Amino acid sequence: MISSQSAPRLAFEPADFGAHYNRMPFGFRHNLHQLELFSDVSLRALCRAYADHPQDYFVSESAPQPGAVFYSVPRADLRPHQAFDQLAPGSYKILLKRLEDHDVRFHQLLHQLFDQVNDQLQHYSYCDEVIRLESSIFISAPWTTTPFHFDPEVNFFSQIEGEKIYHLYAPDALGEDELEPLYVRATVDIGQVDLDRRDPSAEKILTLRPGTGVHQPQDSPHWVVTQASRSISYTFVYETREGRTRARVRSFNHYLRRLHIAPAQLGASPNRDALKAAAMAAAIPVRKQIGKTVRRAGVLLRRSPLQLGGED
Repeated sequence: MISSQSAPRLAFEPADFGAHYNRMPFGFRHNLHQLELFSDVSLRALCRAYADHPQDYFVSESAPQPGAVFYSVPRADLRPHQAFDQLAPGSYKILLKRLEDHDVRFHQLLHQLFDQVNDQLQHYSYCDEVIRLESSIFISAPWTTTPFHFDPEVNFFSQIEGEKIYHLYAPDALGEDELEPLYVRATVDIGQVDLDRRDPSAEKILTLRPGTGVHQPQDSPHWVVTQASRSISYTFVYETREGRTRARVRSFNHYLRRLHIAPAQLGASPNRDALKAAAMAAAIPVRKQIGKTVRRAGVLLRRSPLQLGGED
């Protein structure tokens, strides 16, 4: 049990963390739902503070079904505080990203919680450098669905208010042909995958209530549905040096497949993987700069009165 008077805490079963970290989803307990930080007044003020930062929030409607295309779900033309006050009638979902950049209290919370995870990582001798650490809040109306997808980050997800049914698979439920197209973009984004390709017997279903959470490994595909009341969830995610290396190997392998060359399996040869990752690390900045140059040229051409071809 976690005392309501204690500092923010995550409580893990040692056997779960040691055996399943970043390989299989597992549940844990916490006391975050008892923090004033997640009170109605605090959350409404936080939503209002995000109003002028559209790059850090996302307001949408519910997906019609778990297998829907992720970005086909209509966005709502509302700011977070507007959606917050009409959440249920509009069947809205609000995502507030990078909390630590908007409220010092969430910066403190993020690092308090990650320190606890890091203690476990050190205890079980997981040696990997964290190169990006972020936190988010999800505020969702009753009976809203987030469609099937995977995230390119390690995730610790805590339920604060309401109930949420989490349908998860282990990362190995995805084939490399499904993972590689996401990583070839060299951006942090969700990965759209086909729910119909999964084996239902491999699905893990967790009912999250206040005080419970789930560890979601990197690339663990999942879909989520809220229940009969408003749902509030807090999550923090991080990217590691090893995870970024795997991403670059997958990006390299994707290009090999486009050349009709079957790549060696990720992890089969650490030396080969290191060479692939190094090649992509060098290529990605060049590719991004080329992309920027092409886009800039396109803008200039659209603005120019000159025409390509035809009369002088």
